[in-house]
Amino acid sequence: MLFKKIGVIGGGTMGQGIAEMLAAKGIDVLLVEKSTEKLNYSYNMIETSLDKQLEKWGITQAEKKLILSRIHKVEHFAELGTCDMIIETISEDLDAKKQIFSQLDQVCPNNIILASNTSTLSLTELASSTMYPERVIGMHFIHPVGKVDLVEIIRGLKTSDLTFVETKNFVEDVVSKKGIMIYESPGFVSSRLICLLINEALHILQEGVASAEDIDNAMRIGYQFQNGPLEMADRFGLDSVLAALERMFREFGELKYRPSTILKKMVRAGHLGVKTGEGFFKYDKDGDRI
Repeated sequence: MLFKKIGVIGGGTMGQGIAEMLAAKGIDVLLVEKSTEKLNYSYNMIETSLDKQLEKWGITQAEKKLILSRIHKVEHFAELGTCDMIIETISEDLDAKKQIFSQLDQVCPNNIILASNTSTLSLTELASSTMYPERVIGMHFIHPVGKVDLVEIIRGLKTSDLTFVETKNFVEDVVSKKGIMIYESPGFVSSRLICLLINEALHILQEGVASAEDIDNAMRIGYQFQNGPLEMADRFGLDSVLAALERMFREFGELKYRPSTILKKMVRAGHLGVKTGEGFFKYDKDGDRI
């Protein structure tokens, strides 16, 4: 199957990263958000990301214009009917995702793959809201999308072999990332492991064993992590980390998944990390550490 036009639903951090990455690969992207304001904000953030690459000689001005020209702002699902694949990237809200997948049934031909970038939710349950559950699959990109060459491909109970094969071909041949197959389980592989690491780092911070800076340096310098666990949490969004831990705690019922108190306090205070400018560290409007 040829993948020339992809619909990306949700213009948050992950949606921006996926849309930019696809456009850089020469694919036309229909970026969907629920309001003009959010759509313009997402598009502007993609442009900011490209400007930062431009400053570092990562791309040329012509490449920036070409990438932006492939990203088309869309507010109505009806326009997605011409896409070769849909990737949903909204926040981890099961009911909201199910509503979207149900709507997609009305506009997308039944052979079009519907993928979700969920990191913890059940693909089987998402697929149950559609008339064609065999075409629903999980395609979990990892932040930052442009730099991490891995995608978890998650099969739901009714995901067909054809859907899996075509998705794997898309991941490996079209966007040039390594696709690994995951059988459905809360948190899959990467989110399950990294959230436990982050949660343990939070317990260490809460116990006063070391400062946030020193905890991160221990893992960043000592074990060659690109970012330490607390900065990772800031970049994922502390609310997203909390939601993932709470879901795994409910699903598995094991205490190791119970979110630390300090994480709950930070989320209640509105300190969500990069997207609010403050989490365990402070960040400027471009997402760089201050």
